[in-house]
Amino acid sequence: MNIATKTADVTMPPIVYGTAWKKERTRDLVAQALRLGFRGIDTACQPKHYNEAGVGEGIAVAFANGLGRDELYLQTKFTTLSGQDPQRIPYDPGAPLREQVKQSLAMSLKNLHTDYLDCLVLHSPIADAKSATEVWETMESFVDAGQVRQLGISNCYSIDYLAALHRAVRIKPVVVQNRFYADTDYDQEIRRFCRDHGMTYQSFWTLSANPHLLASKDVVAMAKSHGKTPPQILFRYLTQVGVTPLTGTTSEQHMREDLSIFEFELSESEVAKVTALLAATY
Repeated sequence: MNIATKTADVTMPPIVYGTAWKKERTRDLVAQALRLGFRGIDTACQPKHYNEAGVGEGIAVAFANGLGRDELYLQTKFTTLSGQDPQRIPYDPGAPLREQVKQSLAMSLKNLHTDYLDCLVLHSPIADAKSATEVWETMESFVDAGQVRQLGISNCYSIDYLAALHRAVRIKPVVVQNRFYADTDYDQEIRRFCRDHGMTYQSFWTLSANPHLLASKDVVAMAKSHGKTPPQILFRYLTQVGVTPLTGTTSEQHMREDLSIFEFELSESEVAKVTALLAATY
């Protein structure tokens, strides 16, 4: 089953193409991903790791070929100064914090050739409570103005921080995007919190951090049984347990394989086996 996640009026595809570290290849890879069938794109207004303008150029190619904006789930991030390259900050570093967030959004909308975002994600938690409130309230104002449809947070590995944020803010986060790896126990508690509060958990670093899972005899056996690859098994497992994986592959073959994970379904016993493998690694 190819089941998209629907929150309010926003539909998120069940697998999203991630654009980090693509540099000068960004435009062509994004255009290729959209041509092959991806309908979710994740990026960030952070020149240190993302070529957001290149993402926009790739999207423009897709628009020219007939893709409608309403067919695309487009997600980017606000990154604070601590996460920026000091030589390539996409907003005025001397401006007040609220203005930095506004300038970042304006740059993202320009880069991405759109007048609204489906989701704006805070790139990482902000420890200072006053600053965190200023940033989130500014992000909320974008939703009020129709420039952003929903909000999220990434690199948030503290269940206490996430729960406190969810309690405190007027417009709740509906996306949590984290590394999916054993060091955080695969975010068991955070994923449970997401399920309980109608939020979507997005995974990144999903394949790179889990070679032990991909090489396990159970996953290899499932791949052979279904005529698929071990990465397809892991991605399919995640979609069946309510996770939306990001894939940043630069291979056309792997893009096609990632999109084809909805051609099969793991049995309950197979899902249980992968769940047990996750539990065995932490």
